[in-house]
Amino acid sequence: MTKNERKQHSDILYRTILSLRDVDECKRFLQDLCTVAELKALEQRFEVALLLDEGMIYNDILARTGASSATISRVNRALHYGSDGYQQVLPRIRPLWEEEKGKA
Repeated sequence: MTKNERKQHSDILYRTILSLRDVDECKRFLQDLCTVAELKALEQRFEVALLLDEGMIYNDILARTGASSATISRVNRALHYGSDGYQQVLPRIRPLWEEEKGKA
């Protein structure tokens, strides 16, 4: 398989994700695509990113999420030196995150 063919194969997954219509459809798709452990890991990493972005310290994040220090460090590195994916998404999701925190 050529590099271009691999890119086309990975692009179809991303296009599929973009085609999902609502949260329920997204949940059902990801539950079929991922194992329970993979989904929990993704959810945990995103929560860690939100907490790091708020300025929470490692020990508090570890206590709150149960994430390992290696996971917290990896997410922090991605926040600061990654592809800016978190930087693009976090401002969009922040209001929803704040709303959810207020309900808890």
